[in-house]
Amino acid sequence: MGEDELALLNQSINEFGDKFRNRLDDNHSQVLGLRDAFKDSMKAFSEKMSLKLKEEERMTEMILEYKNQLCKQNKLIQEKKENVLKMIAEVKGKEQESEELTAKIQELKEEYARKKETISTANKANEERLKGLQKSADLYRDYLGLEIRKIHGNKLQFIFTSIDPKNPESPYMFSMSINEAKEYEVYDSSPHLECLAEFQEKVRKTNNFSAFLANIRKAFIAKVHN
Repeated sequence: MGEDELALLNQSINEFGDKFRNRLDDNHSQVLGLRDAFKDSMKAFSEKMSLKLKEEERMTEMILEYKNQLCKQNKLIQEKKENVLKMIAEVKGKEQESEELTAKIQELKEEYARKKETISTANKANEERLKGLQKSADLYRDYLGLEIRKIHGNKLQFIFTSIDPKNPESPYMFSMSINEAKEYEVYDSSPHLECLAEFQEKVRKTNNFSAFLANIRKAFIAKVHN
C-alpha cells in the first residue's frame, strides 16, 4: 500500500472517529435532555399529587366536621325533645301532686285536731290527778311528815321529814309526774334510793299510791339506819 493510500485510509478513519464522537455527544445530550424532562415531569406530577392529597384530606376533614356537627345537632334536638316531654310529665305530675297535697293537708288538719283534743283531754286528766294528789298532801303531812310541792314541768316534789331521829327536820325527797301514757314517772331521790325503779313499776301495776309512799318512807328510814 502506498503512502497516498495510507493517508487516505488514515483520513477516513479520523473522519469516522469524528462522526462517531459527534454522534455519541448528540446521544448523550439527548439522554440528559430526556432525564431532565423526566425529572421535571415527575416533579410536576408529585406536586400535583401532593395538592390532590391535601385537597382530599381537607375534604375528609370537612366531611368529618360536618358529621360531628350533625351528631351534635341531633343530640341537641333529642335533648330538647326529652326536656319538653319531661316538662309535660312534670306539669301533669304537679297537677296530681297538688290534688294529693290538698288531700294530705286536710288529713293532717284532721289528725292535728284529733291529737290536740287527745292531748287536751290527757292534760285535763293529769291536772285532775295532780289536784287529787295535792289534796291528799295535808293528810300525808300530818301522818307521815310529808310535804308535797308542785315544781316546774308539772312535777310534784315529795319531801319527807321525821326520818332521822337525830335530825327530824332533815328533808328526804323525790319528785314524780304523770307521763303522756297516764303512768307514774318517778325521778331521782335525795338521798338516792336504788329501789326507786322497783317502786315505780309496782305502783304502775297496783295503782296503790299510799303503799308506794309508805314504801319510799321505809326505804329512807332504812337508809338512815344503815
